[in-house]
Amino acid sequence: MDIYETNSAEETYKVGYAMGEKAGPGEVIALIGDLGVGKTVFTQGFAAGLGVAEPVNSPTFTILQIYEDGRIPLYHFDVYRIEDPEEMFEVGFDDYLYGQGVCLIEWANIVEEILPEHRKVVTIEKQLDKGPDARKITVTERQGQ
Repeated sequence: MDIYETNSAEETYKVGYAMGEKAGPGEVIALIGDLGVGKTVFTQGFAAGLGVAEPVNSPTFTILQIYEDGRIPLYHFDVYRIEDPEEMFEVGFDDYLYGQGVCLIEWANIVEEILPEHRKVVTIEKQLDKGPDARKITVTERQGQ
């Protein structure tokens, strides 16, 4: 487990960037955190670390945004509006899971039951006692059987 403490959006971006630089094909990043905690900022940094040049925004209304201009494809899911995890298969979720890119899933706790056992879980939490922009980012690796 790795724990990062950040005090600004820029620092959260840098943590994402560093993870993106190291990401490889077939990885699944499950991103968890409350509304407004910095998931999209982290994702923007992650994408930049992969070499994605185009603007990265939260794909809340489309569920999936694909970025193919980096070193490997980024499949960016935002499942905030998913009511049933099975809806993920309608957008070809399993094809992306086992594709040539990396899947980053915002609000991953909503679809946890369909995520692969082997994944990285990134939890972002506010630390209001340390300041309005302070965040604790915890990265854990879950291994499959």
